[in-house]
Amino acid sequence: MTVSASGDAGSPAPHRFPVVVVGAGPAGLTVGNILRAAGVDCLVLETGSRAAVERRPRAGVVEEWAVRGLERRGLARVLLGRAQRHTECEFRFGGERHRFRYTELTGHHHFVYPQQFLVTDLVREYADVRGGEIRFGVRDVRLHGLDTDRPSVSYLCPDSGGRRVVHAGFIAGCDGAHGVTRAALPPARTRVARFDYGVGWLALLAEAPPSCDCVVFGTHPRGFAGHMQRGPDVTRYYLQCPPGDDPENWPHERVWAELRERLGAAGAPPLNEGRLIEKRVLDMRNHVVEPMAYGRLFLAGDAAHLTAPIAAKGMNLALHDAFLLGDALVARLTEGDGRGLSGYSAACLARVWDYQEFSQWLSEVYHGPASADPYRAGTALARLRRLFDSPVAAAAFAEQYLGTTTGG
Repeated sequence: MTVSASGDAGSPAPHRFPVVVVGAGPAGLTVGNILRAAGVDCLVLETGSRAAVERRPRAGVVEEWAVRGLERRGLARVLLGRAQRHTECEFRFGGERHRFRYTELTGHHHFVYPQQFLVTDLVREYADVRGGEIRFGVRDVRLHGLDTDRPSVSYLCPDSGGRRVVHAGFIAGCDGAHGVTRAALPPARTRVARFDYGVGWLALLAEAPPSCDCVVFGTHPRGFAGHMQRGPDVTRYYLQCPPGDDPENWPHERVWAELRERLGAAGAPPLNEGRLIEKRVLDMRNHVVEPMAYGRLFLAGDAAHLTAPIAAKGMNLALHDAFLLGDALVARLTEGDGRGLSGYSAACLARVWDYQEFSQWLSEVYHGPASADPYRAGTALARLRRLFDSPVAAAAFAEQYLGTTTGG
């Protein structure tokens, strides 16, 4: 069955769509692609330009279940040809290197594929292959009538500057933690649970080849440090820093001196140093919005839950939401089956809270040694040692690290 958009006579574009998606990130574009594959018309609205969303560097780790979900929906062809497969990671603490071979324990692995590459693939598939409507550069997006059966979205057109109104059957809010869709939820009907880790991470992109063949986590009394591959000539690094720190406090020489110190270990090769092409401070905070729906509005990705990059879960949660929401909207619009939409929020939140708990646990491992609290430092090291002394603890960690404990 094809669900079509209807427009005014002589209008250059439809003014009514079964679904309007706000936000062209991984969640919004995945929802749009699922709808188009089922013959459902939708409109994606995005405040940035196409070039901007296709260049925006963000996450890079995609869990295997998420890739298989993309593959089942015809959205992983380029990814499977280009992504790196990672089967182990490395912890460095106490001046020693410890390899954690999670694929040997579980049979599963990670894919490393920068988010901007995935977004580029999804935009091309949605707009160029599946013929989906997408409008970039829109401004002042507003939502109307969410608690009615005729909601709408209005925005300022980047070309004419005039306000346009689009009527919708449903609205998918995929525009991030600071977007308009989350703000449209009525406070009296919404609970927002928040957690602040009290630390910051200096996020760095270095124009330098990776210095190790896997992800490296360094726990050190001076603070956490991380090394993640992003390509043959680019590496992502993280350095724990005070929350709200100014990136200008971290000149080139200081950055590399701290990375050498915090990632140093017996037998470790020297770091490949290079020009820093990105430098920004991320405050480690989480929040969860409950429920993830109100009326005809359904939130997905960071609009519904923000997960600090401690466990590299954010993009994976966004894809999980998008799979459930896209499938539920298709069922409702093509078969009249509303069960997926009615259970959407609860189904998403089960995985959201599982990942939140794991991030909190892992934060103590990363940040405890630098807390200036001997008790926290001691328990963090006990957790690390247990991973390499207990096969049961190692298997449990591997399942959470790979996201396999909640299925998918």
